[in-house]
Amino acid sequence: MMKKITFSALALGLCFSAFAQEPVNTEIVQKIRTEGLDKSKAMDIAYHITDVAGPRLSNSPGLKRAQDWAVKYFKEMGLKNVHLEAWGDFGRGWQVDKYYAATTVPFYRPIIASPKAWTPGTNGPIKSEVILIKADTVTDLAKYKGKLAGKIVMIESATLQPLKNSYTPDVVRYTDEALAKMADAQPAAPGGGNRPQGPAANNNQRAMMMRMGAVRAAIDSMLLAEKIGLKLTYARGSYGTFFTSNGASYKLDAKPVNPELEVSSEDYLHILRLLRGGEKVEIEAEVKTSFYDKDPKGYNVIAEIPGTDPKLKSEIVMLGGHYDSWHSGTGATDNAAGSTVMIEAMRILKAIDFKPKRTIRIALWSSEEQGLFGSRGYVKEHFADPADMKPKPEHEKLSAYYNLDNGTGTIRGVYLQGNTAVKDIFQAWINPFTDLGAKTITVGNTGGTDHQSFDGVGLPGFQFIQDPMDYNTRTHHSNMDTFDRLVEDDLKKSATIVASFVYHTSERAEKLPRKEMPKPAAPRQ
Repeated sequence: MMKKITFSALALGLCFSAFAQEPVNTEIVQKIRTEGLDKSKAMDIAYHITDVAGPRLSNSPGLKRAQDWAVKYFKEMGLKNVHLEAWGDFGRGWQVDKYYAATTVPFYRPIIASPKAWTPGTNGPIKSEVILIKADTVTDLAKYKGKLAGKIVMIESATLQPLKNSYTPDVVRYTDEALAKMADAQPAAPGGGNRPQGPAANNNQRAMMMRMGAVRAAIDSMLLAEKIGLKLTYARGSYGTFFTSNGASYKLDAKPVNPELEVSSEDYLHILRLLRGGEKVEIEAEVKTSFYDKDPKGYNVIAEIPGTDPKLKSEIVMLGGHYDSWHSGTGATDNAAGSTVMIEAMRILKAIDFKPKRTIRIALWSSEEQGLFGSRGYVKEHFADPADMKPKPEHEKLSAYYNLDNGTGTIRGVYLQGNTAVKDIFQAWINPFTDLGAKTITVGNTGGTDHQSFDGVGLPGFQFIQDPMDYNTRTHHSNMDTFDRLVEDDLKKSATIVASFVYHTSERAEKLPRKEMPKPAAPRQ
């Protein structure tokens, strides 16, 4: 059990000294800490999202199980306006029903792999010699025609290199030096960014990529026409961990593709070395997958603690994270961890019987992994369309949106997304949690997740700084992204900090300051 942590005299003093202009309710913060650190339900929440619901690929049965559970849990918690809200059309759901593969020649060895998302299964159990296809040009493919029906194939690649041993730890936390560097960051200059390469470099690279793309497309087309049994693809990673990549299209009118396995690097390179050495390799495999297209719409889970102040209850404080995941693990750190923290933050606020002035709204987004679709659709419907940047009535009602989506690591601070006007406010709010390791406010930006949907239309959208842990080295989009990679104390601390930020945002006399409204997004060419 985690020891009970209370404010130090120094921490309490700082709350009312350096940041006295922004009030901090230390009595409520202590209640939040007691509930969040000593009475946490975070691991039970995470268990239901991961172990019980399973992988939560967009529009899959696993995501639906998790959404149904969240709706039930929110209602049991006493939240209001609990519902699934459609954000638009997504496409087909998909799941793995069965997977098995092993080499049988030159010896038996199970293969660590996963069917690639949105690909079909094999035509029942298959057993085949592996064919290594070598093709640098489209004309090289002619020699394979009529020879690949039902076969298991691999594509030769000169770019694959032997694996290197790692001598650095998988799990890391931010050092004081790294956090200090974040805190010292300056606002980015308008129009900043890397300079483009010269025209010649760009043209050469583009031409090479076009040639490679043409060959790959021709190979896939030929393999489909040949009716191969299964295609093996190299998956990034090592030490038994492999990272999934984008699968085939999820669109309702998607073109047919080949059955395909993403194979762990060790197993793939083992097979490739044998084939390059002239050895015969035989594999037996069976893959069963299912597609779901009866309801192509995507949904977010929405729930609220209604506001009570007659003048402020129409205003909103939002918190959330994406609920969908990839399929080779159970999406524990990406992003059951963030969803768990936000659900637990809502539970904490309900448990201390908080009656907020502003309405507090949680959102569990879907289809973030395919392009922030859930949050973008929601923002477009409720707040503004980036195409014209014309605010809708709810736009001026939102005080802030808080997001969490960088793994299990505990919160160490907040990215301001360039919104310097909230710096002192957030510094005051985070100061009571320095003993939990949270102290850093950086003007810097971070991307790749749902706060960008809000920030992109001029709303205060924020992502918290989190300890990296093994997110990028071991769990992000990998087969190792499971419940066991979650760190209980980190989830407790994060939920406690989020609950306090949400509390103070809801009770503040004014909404949080905003940046200027961006210009309409340029139409895509």
